[in-house]
Amino acid sequence: MLSEMVTYMKTANTPGTSVDASKLLNMYANEASPFSNADLNISTKQLKNKTAGEDPTIVAEFEKLINDMDKASDSTETGKYDAQSGEIGVAQSGTKAYLQSASGHEYTQIIEKGLMGAVMLYQISFVYLGADKMNVDNEAVVESKSYTKMEHHWDEAFGYMFGAIDFPTEGSDRFWGKYVDGRNDLLGSNAKLMNAFIEGRFAITQKDNAARDAQIVIIRTELEKVCAATAIHYLNSTKSKITDDALRNHALSEAWAFIGDLQFANGGKLTVAQIDAHKATIGTDFYAVTAANLTAVRDALATTYGFESIKDQL
Repeated sequence: MLSEMVTYMKTANTPGTSVDASKLLNMYANEASPFSNADLNISTKQLKNKTAGEDPTIVAEFEKLINDMDKASDSTETGKYDAQSGEIGVAQSGTKAYLQSASGHEYTQIIEKGLMGAVMLYQISFVYLGADKMNVDNEAVVESKSYTKMEHHWDEAFGYMFGAIDFPTEGSDRFWGKYVDGRNDLLGSNAKLMNAFIEGRFAITQKDNAARDAQIVIIRTELEKVCAATAIHYLNSTKSKITDDALRNHALSEAWAFIGDLQFANGGKLTVAQIDAHKATIGTDFYAVTAANLTAVRDALATTYGFESIKDQL
């Protein structure tokens, strides 16, 4: 569902191409058969009610972004790449082009990466590895299935993370699988997370909840580290492209979203207030960001997550 949303949103990167908020909102809530994949339309699943426990404030933020994107895309003209400070438009750099708000926020990146946190990270860390889903029957095999309820919930968490049992051979091309693999050289995240999922699943089959819980801590911790390291990665990228409006705002939109995603880490190191303070240091006007402020936030995140020795490499 999110893949189809992203593909549709990216059409607005061509000036003169509008996206329809009603279509995107229907995709978000899985209403009115909005998907090209018919299996998605008949599914009982939806992104909206999976968003941070359907928190009304957070859901409203995504719906506002969608409506704002509709209005922004309506204002663009074919062939005109005229985004600039204070003006909505499509920003272009070489072969790259991105629809951005008047303050340089790229709607597609903030929505996509934001939902990676509010839906996927939240569902892994808070829901499927949370007490309610883990304190369930682990004796009886579900009728017509080959697993217990607890095993099933564990597998759901794995699906939100990787979506492929042979990761990283498969599943490293999108969403969290992509970014876990992207940070692997410096964090060793692939093996740490895969091993934790495998060992935790084995512990469940052995009825060893203490061993299972130890792996839950590892999964939550390592996924939060991947999120923080990815935010640092995009802050570094923003600094390296700071004079190019299109590329700077594109990278910073990703950094902005991943910083925000840290609030969805269960037992995370940062409070919402601390996350908001980091965003305030960067500033909401992406055309006015400074290298000094980007460095300050990057260094603060590196200190929090123990990345001081690799912060320049991320």
